[in-house]
Amino acid sequence: MKYANQVSEIINAFSPEPLKIEQMTFFYCDNTMEYRTSDKYTSPIEDIFETCTENQEPHAFLLLGHRGCGKSTELNHLSSRLINNGCPVKTIACSLDLDLLNLVYSDLFILMGEALLQIAKETNCALNQELIYKINEFWDQATKISVSQELAATSVESGLSMKTPKFFANILELFAEIKADLKFNEETRTEYRKQISIRSSEWLKLLSDVTEEIKNTTNHLPIIILEDLDKLNPENAWNVFYHYAALLSGMPFTVIYTFPIGLSYDIKFSSMEAYFITQTLPMIKIENIDGSSCLGGIEIIERIVKKRANLHLFEEQVLDTLIRLTGGSLRDLFHVINASAKRANRRKSSTISMEDATRALEELKTTLTKRIEKDDYKFLTSIYYSNKELIENKQTLLHMLQASVVLEYNGKRWHNVHPLVIQFLKEQGFLKENP
Repeated sequence: MKYANQVSEIINAFSPEPLKIEQMTFFYCDNTMEYRTSDKYTSPIEDIFETCTENQEPHAFLLLGHRGCGKSTELNHLSSRLINNGCPVKTIACSLDLDLLNLVYSDLFILMGEALLQIAKETNCALNQELIYKINEFWDQATKISVSQELAATSVESGLSMKTPKFFANILELFAEIKADLKFNEETRTEYRKQISIRSSEWLKLLSDVTEEIKNTTNHLPIIILEDLDKLNPENAWNVFYHYAALLSGMPFTVIYTFPIGLSYDIKFSSMEAYFITQTLPMIKIENIDGSSCLGGIEIIERIVKKRANLHLFEEQVLDTLIRLTGGSLRDLFHVINASAKRANRRKSSTISMEDATRALEELKTTLTKRIEKDDYKFLTSIYYSNKELIENKQTLLHMLQASVVLEYNGKRWHNVHPLVIQFLKEQGFLKENP
């Protein structure tokens, strides 16, 4: 990714992918928390950082936040800070390794095992040979894949350390094949899950032993971040987290799970708070609860854009319009900036015009309004006029939050209808211009 000085470079600069650790220096915008939480001294990410660095006890976090609020970038920035503080950290992009529509808790256990072994390799951790045999034996009984026994035997005879590149290449190759089967091979996937289910306590002991070796080498507990789990549908999320809360929160290392924000309104969520430390990363506010503009929030989003592109690429009022009509959702904003830039580039224009922006916003509006039906209009109208804090129907609210049609803001927790959906409802005659 590089800074955009031309319209044609915007598409690359505003990729929907989160910033990677090596990109933080050039493109990360800090000081957003004041306009997320309404208090410059309150930060859920800082709370997690302090908990991870101030003691050596394992913790289990649930991080909630709207899809598109910048959660992945904030987690990558957190990871960078933890690494600089000496903590061994590994982030797992669950959507890349697993089928999120067919996920069970044991799949996460397998990914955690691979992540710990990757950390062991990266930290030059010399794993106990008996531990290696146990890991190998555990999977030998479930699959035809095996880490070379000859390699293990040779290491014993020659006194080679189990941190040799050849060993780690073999053991990580095993996990790569397991992950491929977890995502694409239904028959083999069942065998892996059965193995974990039957012998979960044994697998947890192996994870604990690897954790201990890493801690002895680095003087820090490993930290594993599981991304994309906030994309699970409600049924899958409850099946994984609610029914296995004790297991998932009882890891011997620190783990951070992302979690769907809409499910925090379900009464079952209160039971989970006994197991996990819950934190919420709010949206950046571009409007206050009384309907007035939150100028600080608009300015901070403008700064995020300025980190990636020359603002002269946007004609007058274009960027301000894009920010205001995407409601603080960075994902939506990046989408419409990209779409606007593509149209401007096809026109062979050196700047993005208001017409480019309007057409991109119309496209996003169509996408959002496809997710609602006429029966939802009354609920949305009620929120728009007055009930920004009241919850009339939890199930409908959950659906609207999942669809990103309703956005939630913190500090004082309240909701608002997505600005483009408000625009649509006005066009259909369901809302008056001046309520």
